[in-house]
Amino acid sequence: MDTIREVFSNTKVRNKILYTFLALLIFRAATYITIPLINPEQIRQFFEQQGGFIGIVDAFTGSALSNFSIIALGIGPYITASIIIQLLQMDIVPVLKEWTEEGETGKQKINQLTRYSAIGLAFLQALGLTYGFALTGNTIFDIGVEPTFFTYTYLAIVMTAGTAFLLWLADQITLKGIGNGTSMIIVAGIISGLPGMFTSLGQQYIGAPTADILSYLTFAIVVVLYLLVLVGVTIMTAADRKIPIQYANRPSSSKTSGRQASNIPIKINSSGVIPVIFAVTILSLPQTLISFLPNFTSNAFGLWISELFNYQRPLGYAVYAALIIVFTFFYSFIQINPEKMAKNLQQQNAYIPGVRPGLETENYISKLLFKITVIGALYLLVVASLPIFTGIIFNLPAYVQVGGTSLLIVVGVAIQTTQQIKTDLQGQNYSGFIK
Repeated sequence: MDTIREVFSNTKVRNKILYTFLALLIFRAATYITIPLINPEQIRQFFEQQGGFIGIVDAFTGSALSNFSIIALGIGPYITASIIIQLLQMDIVPVLKEWTEEGETGKQKINQLTRYSAIGLAFLQALGLTYGFALTGNTIFDIGVEPTFFTYTYLAIVMTAGTAFLLWLADQITLKGIGNGTSMIIVAGIISGLPGMFTSLGQQYIGAPTADILSYLTFAIVVVLYLLVLVGVTIMTAADRKIPIQYANRPSSSKTSGRQASNIPIKINSSGVIPVIFAVTILSLPQTLISFLPNFTSNAFGLWISELFNYQRPLGYAVYAALIIVFTFFYSFIQINPEKMAKNLQQQNAYIPGVRPGLETENYISKLLFKITVIGALYLLVVASLPIFTGIIFNLPAYVQVGGTSLLIVVGVAIQTTQQIKTDLQGQNYSGFIK
């Protein structure tokens, strides 16, 4: 409550929050602006029959994709481009690795390259999406429109411009608002679907004419389970393991407050939600292509491929779980480089108590990170698997998900935004005190 009072009494922070809400309101309005020449009803009918990767992307865009609006692709191309560029920096492309060592100048070059790559990916995805709908045999165009190559190119340009607009809007939120603009737009899209999810869930279990005590009990269990998962994800997102650090040029007395406060926090889930996104993308992209080819599963090979890439089937789930675990370890050691961390500590005349600087410190951090990542990988697997198992146990529709990628993103962004607000408030208080 004290933080809320400080927010409303602080003009600068309050204006930042209001600016963010205004930008998100513009984003929500854009999700209802349909692309010209398109019949949105045909698109909605297709989305009602599909799930998987398309459903996840639609949730991230705030239903902009199912509405086939001008921002149908959302921020997705930028996220994909960011992940690709980040992976290419690992000695795969030497120039990119050199840029990472150039400080702020190199960071600007990487950001610019990421944006150009995102625009190119958006155009390719838009072309593939519109052609994909055509392959399904669905007539997505208005009556009287004869689609040609130029028609599809025009639609791709409009959708690419929508993604470019969202990137600009995200930059404005980052510069003038609260939180990371890209993350805030994704969270706004996810949260906008929550009221509809709970309303539909209530209509299915409570509002149905055949509702009985078992239906009411099922509804209560699902809601309570959702809240428990929310609390658990919040705790695990904020949890970390602190590595104590001491400095050679500081007094060795145990009463020294500076030495006691020195530590390196390593999050239990240092890889964030990226491993789940990777796993879902790899498995669901073939499923999406299969959905555009209705006759593909008419033979044994097509059925086997469908089972392999469907993470709601036993074989596909085993692959899904393995991908999450592998990507979690891979991305955690990218985010936290034990060799670089040990080198930085040595340059700062710092050391871990009881561990020699150099190679021993690197090995110590690697072993500790491995143990932490085991917990983080299992945690991600449980959260990512909850929508699958709860859907089977409670017979939930595809749009009702307990846990999953969306919840991980919302909680992570909420914690980061809260921390930024507190930091801004402290900065304002210090400034006022000095004056």
